[in-house]
Amino acid sequence: MFTLIKNTELYSPDYLGKKDILIAENKILAIEDNLDRFEKDSEVFDAKGNITTPGLIDQHIHVTGAGGKFGYASMTPEVNLSDLIKCGTTTVSSLLGTDGTARNIRALYSKVKALEQEGISAYMLCGYYGVDGATITESIQGDMIFIDKVLGCKIAISDVRSSYPTATELLRKLKDVRVGGLVGRKKGILHVHLGALETKMDPLFELVEKYEFPIEHISPTHVGRTKALFDQAIRFAKMGGMIDITTGASKYTDPYKSVLYALEEGVTIDKMTFSTDGHAGLTAFDDDGNPIGTKPAPIDTNLKEVVQLVKKGNLPISEAFKLITINPANNLGLQHKGKVEVGYDADLCCFNTALELTDVFAKGRQMMKHKEVIVKGHFES
Repeated sequence: MFTLIKNTELYSPDYLGKKDILIAENKILAIEDNLDRFEKDSEVFDAKGNITTPGLIDQHIHVTGAGGKFGYASMTPEVNLSDLIKCGTTTVSSLLGTDGTARNIRALYSKVKALEQEGISAYMLCGYYGVDGATITESIQGDMIFIDKVLGCKIAISDVRSSYPTATELLRKLKDVRVGGLVGRKKGILHVHLGALETKMDPLFELVEKYEFPIEHISPTHVGRTKALFDQAIRFAKMGGMIDITTGASKYTDPYKSVLYALEEGVTIDKMTFSTDGHAGLTAFDDDGNPIGTKPAPIDTNLKEVVQLVKKGNLPISEAFKLITINPANNLGLQHKGKVEVGYDADLCCFNTALELTDVFAKGRQMMKHKEVIVKGHFES
């Protein structure tokens, strides 16, 4: 049985015009002006008047939860499948946060595999804030080679909660990521949490300028935390690096405005990504600004900020959606994700002309229909 999507305005994310899309199993088999010859053998989905884009990718999300700065009760919960589908997220790359002890790397792997079984694509990074790391096989290189879902490693710099790693320590982790990636047939990235200390991105420039490490394996995130940090990120992007702007927390201004500013400063859209930091632990405040507890960071802000880029920033759909489709796919090295193209995974989002999400397909299976989630997680009612 095929699935045939008819009469859609297709953004691959490049605009391809009105097309039909043929899906079988979890792959895109054909994209043509007319595929009526397959109708009798297909489940037909008429997308006339709708826009179709690739499924959305969130490359920095805490699917097992995070937080904990106010004790055990402030640790945020796991992410539910239906919450991801509601915002069009069909691929996630997850990671640990500040805590690599109470939050276990093997539990993260288990949740990633569970999300796969429930119907979306899920990957992970080993490591956490600390320089000691958190791995499944007892080494970063081993995880990269032997653990299918591990795409790289996370570490934190310029943060009071980090281990204040030296350039040499970062280089050793980069070596493990890169060599492990070569053997494991993965790109390999060192995903770097950036805090608010004055050192900002200085250690990363040292890696590239002094030690000549290939910049494409260094993946800084939370670059929009402060204006000064974002100005450094602009420099990093102009050097050829990919910069990740957090949409759910850690931002000095609206993330879509940061993108517009970077474009004005000469950064190409192809060197920027959005991620949510979803289910990180955020401090909740009362009306007087007093902390009263913890709340999970939202997971739906990537799409909201992209829509703002289109509606308020006047950015073409084909450009804005790169931030949450092909760009994170390139950053993570996912060669079968991020585009609507023959041979790619059949991850698709359909929108009405107001850019409201109406339908979602993940690996060829319809997960949302007419704005209603029709496939939920194992323990969701």
